Amino acid sequence: MVLHVTPYSGACLHFLDGLSWSLVFPCYWLLDRLLASCVPTSLEKRQRSQDPCSFLTLCVLISAPLYLLLFFASLPFALLGFIVWAPLQAVRQPYLYTYRRPDKHQAEEGQAGPGGVGIGEWRPQGRSFCFCSANVCLLPDSLARFNNLSDTHRRAREVGKRIRNGASRPQIKIYIDSPTNTSISAVSFSSLATGFRRTSSLDQRPDHTHTTNGPADTETEPLTECPIHPPGAIDCPVHSSSAGDHGSSDCPLHSDGADTTKDCPLHTADSNGASECPVHTTGEAHDCPLHSNGAQNAQSHHDCPMHGEAVQPKPSPDCPLHTSGVKISISAPEPDPQEEETETGNHRTGEQAMGDTGSMTASRESLTRYHAGDGGIGISSNNTLSHVPRTSVLKRPGRKRRHGDETFDHEISAFFPANLDFLALQEVFDHGSVTRLRRQLHRYFPYVLSDVGRYGWKGCCSRFKFLNSGLILASRYPIIDARYECYPNGRGEDALAAKGVLFAKVHVGTSHQEQRVVGYLTCTHLHAIEGDASVRCEQLDLLLQWGAEFRQTSSQPPEGEKVLEDLVAFDVILGDLNFDNCSSEDKLEQQHALFTQYKDPCRLGPGEDKPWALGTLLDPSGLYDDEVSSPESLQKVMENEEGRKEYLVFPPSKSQCPANSQKGRKIPLKGNGRRIDYILYSDEHLQQDWKQEVEEFSFVTQLAGITDHLSVAMRMAVSTGEEEP
Repeated sequence: MVLHVTPYSGACLHFLDGLSWSLVFPCYWLLDRLLASCVPTSLEKRQRSQDPCSFLTLCVLISAPLYLLLFFASLPFALLGFIVWAPLQAVRQPYLYTYRRPDKHQAEEGQAGPGGVGIGEWRPQGRSFCFCSANVCLLPDSLARFNNLSDTHRRAREVGKRIRNGASRPQIKIYIDSPTNTSISAVSFSSLATGFRRTSSLDQRPDHTHTTNGPADTETEPLTECPIHPPGAIDCPVHSSSAGDHGSSDCPLHSDGADTTKDCPLHTADSNGASECPVHTTGEAHDCPLHSNGAQNAQSHHDCPMHGEAVQPKPSPDCPLHTSGVKISISAPEPDPQEEETETGNHRTGEQAMGDTGSMTASRESLTRYHAGDGGIGISSNNTLSHVPRTSVLKRPGRKRRHGDETFDHEISAFFPANLDFLALQEVFDHGSVTRLRRQLHRYFPYVLSDVGRYGWKGCCSRFKFLNSGLILASRYPIIDARYECYPNGRGEDALAAKGVLFAKVHVGTSHQEQRVVGYLTCTHLHAIEGDASVRCEQLDLLLQWGAEFRQTSSQPPEGEKVLEDLVAFDVILGDLNFDNCSSEDKLEQQHALFTQYKDPCRLGPGEDKPWALGTLLDPSGLYDDEVSSPESLQKVMENEEGRKEYLVFPPSKSQCPANSQKGRKIPLKGNGRRIDYILYSDEHLQQDWKQEVEEFSFVTQLAGITDHLSVAMRMAVSTGEEEP
């Protein structure tokens, strides 16, 4: 199937659309600004109350009458443009597919081949894929203010920056060979904050710096703990405070500047031990951490500088630089070498706009420190730190947890997952925001489906649509087919938007038999009005029906061609379903057939979530509170039960009086808030003997202050069940 790369099939139609919209836009913008001036956010109310004669108040008093006057003046031109623009929407394409050529790093890794066609061989051990869904509330500014949000265009840029900065940060994995020492097996990304230093995509670096896979940062720091001497030792050859002055830059043990490689345990090539050990002076090697056990018996690890060149099946428990077989792997995608805007880390220099505090703090935990030192352990060309001393890692409780018999980790994270593969966004309704957000996403995702939906009148959508579907789908893997369908049963204000479902088929690999390995993605946003459970159930029925039709039609080969059948790796649904699994008012949706065909990692059954599952709908009245103004602060609040009660929206209770805000109420709240954002997966269409395993599920707070939803992310491994040849 041919993907739509332009809104219209002809240049003439495209020209007429641009001309007509240029006549409509001034009236549309003035109306939006006029309404926005009448609906202040809680932050603006606070500022006005502190200073009634502030500049902001004066601007509103002056601008409102001016907007009204200009609105009436532009109205005739808008009516003329609308007469031309509205009929054109009937022939407008349902989505816009854009592709940006991947950078050199992605091409080398095989994530996207030339032209976005092939992406490498599918190995028996399979692959791990990361999915994310986020409702970003990018409505026209006047409508966004009803959710206590403003400045939609600025927020659109900020959303894109935070997503790509979070996804492109280095991914750190820790492997421990010893089964008896698991003290850092679940260390989170932030736990390594003081263990290493390395330039990442979130580091505050000079504007001309655009590489993360190069050599380690030239800035060095001394080791805080020495793996050989106890704390307080002075004459340590490994951690000498004066090593930088007179010691060899290559060897951390000898510091006399002479050629002592014959006696240095780091440089010996022919002998099992040094005749003169720089650590022990008693002449007895059995107590020396450099020579004990392994050195005399020639049982040493091939990667450990203390053990020479021989190979040891298991790491020596006595080796200070090879403790417990710890191996830390750091990987990060290459950033875009052509930045269009001057940035510093995850925030814009000097930007003090409201809500931007998250940009500054979003990068704090992602900064990793690397002890370069003189003769320190370096980062190899494949970004791997091998056999890092256990004492060089600051051991803190990891944020990742595993509850009871759970088979995967779950966490509340201040960052989007590293190496994010697929992103589904909802409520990107504002046309200008689509362009700004897409530009930012393309710096990480080569393939994007945006501007999804219809305007005006079209087919089953009998009511006039002032807004499109608000859906965006971004992928690191090639999109080979897509389809959009509009829900025909919208009611009330929801009927003014072309809410629907976007299906996509992505190419994730090629088997040994030259069969394509593909995955199916479904992005949707259901009816939002409370009490309309039957409407949402009808939409779920249509979603399942259209999904089955899309899989069938997209798997059929073109006429006259014989191709091998595609191998399906995953089938995932992402989106805002506007109902939760714990509300008594949502019982109808909770028992829908959707949950028999698709699995919810957070769900135990109808009406019951897993204990760690978290609500994703934030109380709009508290978005600008200092306690939740940054990703890290919101993360801490969400980890606390009292904080969740204060800032999450909970299912309505019969004993609860209607109110605009939950703050200060004393009635007991059950559960962890309304979870209306979902990631579901199905194994019904998976190949025989293939296996899916959820590795991690995350609730993400990185969009704190710029949307009223928490994001959700899931990492899933897909394997063939075969052994590696």
